Amino acid sequence: MKKVILFLAQGFEEYEAAAFTDVFGWTGICGTEPVELITVGLRNKIKCTWNFTVEPQLLLQDVKPEEFDALAIPGGFQKKGFYDDAYDERFLELIRDFDSAGKFIASVCVGALPIGKSGVLKGRKGTTYHLTNGFRRKQLMEFGVDVLDEHMVIDDNIITSTGTATAIDVAFSLLEMLTSKENVIKVKEGMAFV
Repeated sequence: MKKVILFLAQGFEEYEAAAFTDVFGWTGICGTEPVELITVGLRNKIKCTWNFTVEPQLLLQDVKPEEFDALAIPGGFQKKGFYDDAYDERFLELIRDFDSAGKFIASVCVGALPIGKSGVLKGRKGTTYHLTNGFRRKQLMEFGVDVLDEHMVIDDNIITSTGTATAIDVAFSLLEMLTSKENVIKVKEGMAFV
């Protein structure tokens, strides 16, 4: 069975994370290929953007990267501490490990920024949050990324997207990359998307 890390930084955006938990959760109910999703963080309790508190299943220090097939990164809010965790060198190293192994990395909104900061998107295509006068896109460009004005960008093994509204599309795209189009169709049927 394929396994995905859902990295939860302090101040992560709940809906963006929920897109992954729901899509991959439904694979075990109506999918043709179940995929296990494991929540991972740097701390025992993580306060989300809108004040939920969650406890990740694993701490980053206990993760064995070789046991996982993909990494999912929801975005979050700076004023809630997102970049304190997202830019932590231990997490950036995990991103580098996944990319060097050719594993899939999927991000929503500013979840693209730690991917950019890690260096793995340098000279590659990506996107991120497009509002606030393009401030976050400028940051992504500073990491050497060819930033596109598109809702979702797939460059080989890496998915980036513009914002919360894209979360479900990113989750379904990652599921298809990991398994099959048939599996995505079955999960979409079960979730009443079709």
